Parts: sequence; structure tokens; C-alpha cells
Amino acid sequence: MKKSIFILAAVALLAMVSCNNKAKENQNQESAATVALSVDDILAKGDSLVGKTVTVEGVCTHICKHGGKKLFMMGTDDTKMLRAEACELGCFPAEVVNSLVSVTGTLEEDRIDEATIQRMEEQYKNQSGEKHGDGEAGCESEKKAAGQADINTFEGRIQNFRERLAKAKEAGKDYFVMSYHINTTSYEIKN
Repeated sequence: MKKSIFILAAVALLAMVSCNNKAKENQNQESAATVALSVDDILAKGDSLVGKTVTVEGVCTHICKHGGKKLFMMGTDDTKMLRAEACELGCFPAEVVNSLVSVTGTLEEDRIDEATIQRMEEQYKNQSGEKHGDGEAGCESEKKAAGQADINTFEGRIQNFRERLAKAKEAGKDYFVMSYHINTTSYEIKN
């Protein structure tokens, strides 16, 4: 009888310890999910985070003047840029510029394939594409996010895309990831 009570008590104790460990594990997972990543983290680990909800902190360096629908955050230097799309939020307010912001949303990749390049060329030819920036090569922040900061013509950007696509095809892919962006569900100004 005493042996049975001892065994029952041991089983109950193990069950409680197991439940406590599961609760702590769930808390740790929830904390990890809400820990803000840096722009550099997203750019380095983007392929493993695509389609997931992420929170990113960075300094907002620019908001697109054409409706405020795009916010650009800088990483450790101005060559590392991440774009956040306002989506259902409508637009980002101008006072966000030069502030530390925390953006939460789904991370997406911007793929470039031959059909995308041809569509860009057709839109440029017909002047029907979305306008970014003041020059023909587009918005400076958009170019930085695409890794094309030093290219100043539309033709140069297309040539760069074709070169990058050729390298991707050599590696067995019919596209390359130009950049990542966040489809924003919420944001917060940190300072």
C-alpha cells in the first residue's frame, strides 16, 4: 500500500514538473516570437523567415512621398535597407522619419524573373509603371534596398537584374531575390 502511494506521488510529481517545463518552454517560444530583430538580421536570415510574422526595429530613413505607403528602415549602415509596406494601415505618417521604429508583419521576398523584367521594360516604355523618386532610375531608398544604390539609369538597373538572373540560372534557379519587405500589420515609434 505504501509502495503504491509512493509510486502515485512520484508520477504526480513528474507530471507537474513536465507541465511546468512545457509552460516555461511555451513562454520562451512566445518571448522569442516577440523579440525584435534588426534590419541586418532580416537581411541575413530572410530566406528562413519568409512567410512568418516578424518584428523588426530600425531607424526610418525615408517614407515614400507618393502616398506614404512605403517606409524604409536602415541597418548598421545605409547600404542595408528594409522596406515596410503599409498594407491595410493605409500610410505611414511623415513624423516617423528619423525615428527608431518597430514594425511587425509578414516577411515577403521580392523575386525577379524574366517575366518580371519584361513587365518592367513594358511599363517603362509605356510610362505606366508606379513612379518612385524623381529620376528615371527610381527612389534612392528603393535602389539601396535592391542593392542598386550606385545605378542611375533604368537601363542600368535592368542590365543589373539580367546579370543577377543569369547567375541565379547558373545555380539552377529561374529567379533571384532582389530584396525583402514586410507587409505591416502594426508599427510603433520607439523614440
